[in-house]
Amino acid sequence: MPESSVFHASLPSRSAIAWIGIGFAWAVTAAAHADVTLNPLFSNGAVLQRDVPIPIWGTGSDGEKITVRFAGQQVSTTAVAGKWKVQFNALPASNKSHTLEVSGNNHLEIKDLLMGDVWVCSGQSNMEWPLAKSSNGRAIAAKVNEPAIRLFEVATTQSMQALEEAKGKWTPCDAKNTAAFSAVAYYFGRELQQHLKIPIGLIGSYVGGSAADRWMSGSALQGLGIPPKERGASSLYNGMIAPLQNFPIRGVIWYQGEANRGRPAQYAKLFPALIADWRRAWKQGDFPFLFVQLPPFNAIPPELREIQADVWKNTPHTAMVVITDHGSATNIHPPVKEPVGKRLALAARSLAYGEELTWSGPIYRNMEISGNKVIIHFNNIGSGLTISGPEPVLKGFTIAGADKKFVPAEAIIRGDRIEVTHPAIRQPQAVRFGWAAAPDLNLFNKEGLPAMPFRTDSPSLNP
Repeated sequence: MPESSVFHASLPSRSAIAWIGIGFAWAVTAAAHADVTLNPLFSNGAVLQRDVPIPIWGTGSDGEKITVRFAGQQVSTTAVAGKWKVQFNALPASNKSHTLEVSGNNHLEIKDLLMGDVWVCSGQSNMEWPLAKSSNGRAIAAKVNEPAIRLFEVATTQSMQALEEAKGKWTPCDAKNTAAFSAVAYYFGRELQQHLKIPIGLIGSYVGGSAADRWMSGSALQGLGIPPKERGASSLYNGMIAPLQNFPIRGVIWYQGEANRGRPAQYAKLFPALIADWRRAWKQGDFPFLFVQLPPFNAIPPELREIQADVWKNTPHTAMVVITDHGSATNIHPPVKEPVGKRLALAARSLAYGEELTWSGPIYRNMEISGNKVIIHFNNIGSGLTISGPEPVLKGFTIAGADKKFVPAEAIIRGDRIEVTHPAIRQPQAVRFGWAAAPDLNLFNKEGLPAMPFRTDSPSLNP
């Protein structure tokens, strides 16, 4: 979906108000005699979060006695104000299918439910980008048959009030359904499932062209001094995130920021507030929140990537993956999505699952000045620093003296550090790497992961 594709909510006309009132009265009357229903998150083929208490909820007639059976457990309750909710004991991950039965005035059977890990996959168009439109995606989608992965795509929904039900249903991860599902989410889920050998549920909740404030609650925005109704703020949160937040999850993957590229200073406040907002709403503590640093593109200021890096460094239980090697100076939708999903899965294996592994490329640690050289030290060098690609010299380094005028520099790998120089600068003061909208970089670690752009003169690095 193109970046310009932004959806707008509208208020009903005056002539429609009477019809809304009549419809509401009819709905109240109907609810008094309604059959028991389940929230749409509990449909055939769902994945429920393992190792935590399992909530099940829906609607029914006021005072209706409802009995729910699942995985050898049975709980009864009574609908109050047209709603009911029960909770079952936690269950471990299993590829065994379960049936969920709900009995009240009517009887429901939801089949083929699995226990595993559920991940919410959200953001704007690069997260939304379907597998079929990604590189070699049609051929890959045609062969997809992943019975242990299940997909729930939330229909684009805007609302001025927080909704209780998400529009969507669980579908198999097969050729028919996966072609139109998020490529990044699919590759992420495939990597996790193949490694963990447990069911994986992927909830896709994304809209092209959407700014971060549309994915935040009104209370969170008010805390930042932003009117909740400004530019459709909170509309996607209300329609596509709020309905999910009683449903336990393992974590979130997020690919967004392009729509905020013109307001990087505001994004520095919005993004960490969004993460905190979602964590408050889910009431699961600081669950893993993994996100993608924006790739090279002519309209993306380097400050925005720096802000994303700062959010990662200063927000607990987050991870940021770098994809400077898979961007395009002229295409805001780079078609190569498989490495993005794989790197998010690698980050999840470290952050969410506690594996000892190198999940990131080299990350700037500090610098020292020795004569006319600036020596750069890194974390996450893995098996060592290396140059990726056919060119024998490092690209993307600039250096400045006291005049703060940055010029292209010579950079040489010396073991686990890099020496940066320029023949005309005898007393260097600062170094930058990848400090451009669309940088062309080739510094990696030997695990094949690219170095994170940085500047040693950043205020966040030198408070």
